Amino acid sequence: MANALLATNITGIVSTMRRLFQIILIALISCIATPVLPQDALVVPPKPAKAAICEACHGQEGNSTDPRYPILAGQSWRYIYIELKDFSQGRRSDPQMSPITLGLTGDEMIDLGNWFAAQKHLPNGFKADPAKVAAGKAKADENLCEMCHLGNLAGQNEIPRVAGQHYAYVLKQLQDFKARIRTNDGGNMTSVASSLSDVDIENLAQYAADLK
Repeated sequence: MANALLATNITGIVSTMRRLFQIILIALISCIATPVLPQDALVVPPKPAKAAICEACHGQEGNSTDPRYPILAGQSWRYIYIELKDFSQGRRSDPQMSPITLGLTGDEMIDLGNWFAAQKHLPNGFKADPAKVAAGKAKADENLCEMCHLGNLAGQNEIPRVAGQHYAYVLKQLQDFKARIRTNDGGNMTSVASSLSDVDIENLAQYAADLK
């Protein structure tokens, strides 16, 4: 009786070990058959054909060297998409951007947003005034800028990244919000900008441009 019980236990153990071996073998074969791709290959979408048109002003891979044009590299894809749509539908106006966006489909806008969002944001080369940067940081804290733009003004979803953006561009956008020349913000930025002095706007632009 004891021998029969022992034989049964041994058979069960062997069967269990055989199943474990099969599971391990299948897992190893799966790893070999499915190569691990570099992270960039998983997240960087193919370059849209119309990105070349954007790069004419916004620079290679969206890293503009002309401070009149914003850096798109590393920007929120959703923000890029919304702005392209606003230009095309007249909620935002610009003599260069408005005509270009008229021929874009919604899918093309999304593709452009995703591609530029996946590019590496390079330094803008701006030499900030430390005193103005400090004053800009204090004004940003006072106005709770990070509540929408997140820490270090890195942006999120439809809220743009302004960290490391061109000083001249940030300055003009704040001026346009204050003057209500630009109003496609849902009222948030026009409300904040209305309380800013020219000095405040200068300091905030210096602070944003200096962030990495």
